[in-house]
Amino acid sequence: MNTGIFYDPLFLKHETGLHPENPDRLAWIVAEFQRTGLWDRCLHPACRDATIEELCLVHDPAYVRRVREMAESGGGALDPETIVSAASYAAAVRAAGASLAAVEAVLRGEMRNAFCAVRPPGHHAMPGAGMGFCIFNNVAIAAKYLRARLGVGRVAIFDWDAHHGNGTQQVFYRDGSVFFASLHLWPHWPGTGAREETGEGPGLGCIVNRPIPHSATPEEYLDVARKVVDGPMWDFRPDFVLISAGFDAHRDDPVAPMALEPAHFRQLTDMVTDCAEQLCGGRVVSLLEGGYHHIGLPQCAAAHLEGLIENAK
Repeated sequence: MNTGIFYDPLFLKHETGLHPENPDRLAWIVAEFQRTGLWDRCLHPACRDATIEELCLVHDPAYVRRVREMAESGGGALDPETIVSAASYAAAVRAAGASLAAVEAVLRGEMRNAFCAVRPPGHHAMPGAGMGFCIFNNVAIAAKYLRARLGVGRVAIFDWDAHHGNGTQQVFYRDGSVFFASLHLWPHWPGTGAREETGEGPGLGCIVNRPIPHSATPEEYLDVARKVVDGPMWDFRPDFVLISAGFDAHRDDPVAPMALEPAHFRQLTDMVTDCAEQLCGGRVVSLLEGGYHHIGLPQCAAAHLEGLIENAK
């Protein structure tokens, strides 16, 4: 067993009401993993909470306090789309911590790669604000932690969620030690991620945006992905790879439908893991972002997990 699944029932306690990002999403995924036997082919290490100091590698302390106090007071909303319930702070702290536990375990050699089946998702969260269903930016915190605490030189983030990872991009726009690539529906919310957004200062060239038109076929999408992986991502030569694994590019997704099927997410997984195998010993941690269709989401997540498992042999 060379692949880990980082999951905790606490993630189901982040209650959002009648909202696309709801606890059923994880229940569907776990049920599909169990139905297909993928669950039993993986390790299941314990998740942990992120510390305040770890959250603040990315987020402003005042924002972290705001989320905690909102949850302690019974809940509220960070914006019209981003709900906080009484257990949301605890779930978000555990989701961020799960990503840290995963990168620690992969670096220690306890597993080759890992999938973090977490919620709330993270890639829209800014240093000082939550948005787009996201409270803390799990993937950005993991990347900062790898660099600042675990001594990893270069980290690549590949974001294939159908929405641009605007929060992640903001965190690393002037960084240079973290490569961020995003393939996303265009034009679409949040309206960022133009091809011309390529970073500034030390980060110039380390931000790669590939807007995908509504008319794109799966073959065209995969061709764009291949050119990113074989081009700028390869040239960056990462020491660790993170994936913002949204599955809302599935053709039936109610939030951001594109044209992809589960098999296409398996091909994306193979592309990224093959690159990581050649450049950094296969060190990959994937984190769940979007995906909201009751059939498409679990099937795409299962195709992705199977790819991680097969590529970790």
